[in-house]
Amino acid sequence: MKMTFRWYGKDSDKITLKQIKQIPNCSGLMGVLDYKAAGEPWEEEEIRQYMEDVHAAGLECEVIESVNVHEDIKLGLPTRDQYIENYKISIRNLAKYGVKVIVYNFMPVLDWLRTDLAREIPEDGSNSLYFDEAELGAMTPVEIVRKTAENSNGFTLPGWEPERLADLEHVLEMYKSVDEEKLLENYKYFLDAIIPVCEEVGIRMACHPDDPGWPIFGLPRIAHDQAGYDKIVKLHDSPCNTLCLCTGSLGSNVENDIPAMIRHFGEMDRIGCLHVRNVKHLGSPRRFRESSHLSSDGDLDMYEIMKACYETCPDTYIRPDHGRMIWDEVGRPGYGLYDRALGIAYLNGLWEAIDKNAKAGK
Repeated sequence: MKMTFRWYGKDSDKITLKQIKQIPNCSGLMGVLDYKAAGEPWEEEEIRQYMEDVHAAGLECEVIESVNVHEDIKLGLPTRDQYIENYKISIRNLAKYGVKVIVYNFMPVLDWLRTDLAREIPEDGSNSLYFDEAELGAMTPVEIVRKTAENSNGFTLPGWEPERLADLEHVLEMYKSVDEEKLLENYKYFLDAIIPVCEEVGIRMACHPDDPGWPIFGLPRIAHDQAGYDKIVKLHDSPCNTLCLCTGSLGSNVENDIPAMIRHFGEMDRIGCLHVRNVKHLGSPRRFRESSHLSSDGDLDMYEIMKACYETCPDTYIRPDHGRMIWDEVGRPGYGLYDRALGIAYLNGLWEAIDKNAKAGK
């Protein structure tokens, strides 16, 4: 297992590499260039500069996140072929700098969705990302996007980059002719084109699940349960077609058994990496907030999650996902330093206990 931390780059992240280096057993990063628009190739020079900063700090970066898939690919438009060629360029360039896994998603239009980016937790006064489908009410996707941007503390948020959403109403109209079957067909076209390149250069693609884990605004969504992920891994049968198993995104859906899913796909060798976090359901299947990583603070059994990783995909990459804002920290919602660092410490402790018990035959 390699424990990692998400970092946006020195020009976009208030957290420093020096701070990340001081987190015990944090080997490196799941990196991102958040200024890259979907469809733009990641150029060698910008990758090189990012990696030089990381390596100079004594860290590594073998996982890159949010190499975003252009909407024309998901929609199956004639222009998709050029964007797929650009994606191949990014894959080849990232491989040259030691990247082993690329995390992406195939969610139409919207990535993760919350109705509040800083809902106070009454028990301790911290705040965290929160979702209540009832609060969506009559709000349109355009209104949700505007509200999210206004409450992001001035930071860009992954999946909510302004340029991606500038033509939102038009794109939503186009999706009225795309159902789940058509989306899967367009997904297969994309994978059939890029996976041979991945096999050539040694990169695994890891699909992130829908968040929250069900369809929203009538858009087709295909990656929020085991059955959906089974379909995805079968679209192109290759060790390079893998999953980013995000426990919080999948855990938002109360019907998902997260440890069982990890074992299912871990035994198939189809887990490229994991985002590990906890969620707390609040009296409704579609109302939840993000909690600390501690099992008792949420509804996910983090011990069983880490045990399933240990037993079925022990060499994978893991990072703590969204954290609360604690100790008066102000930063990118979900991506503060303190609570995610506490999350790593907790996950490390679970891993050590599981490892010692396994070696002792317990």
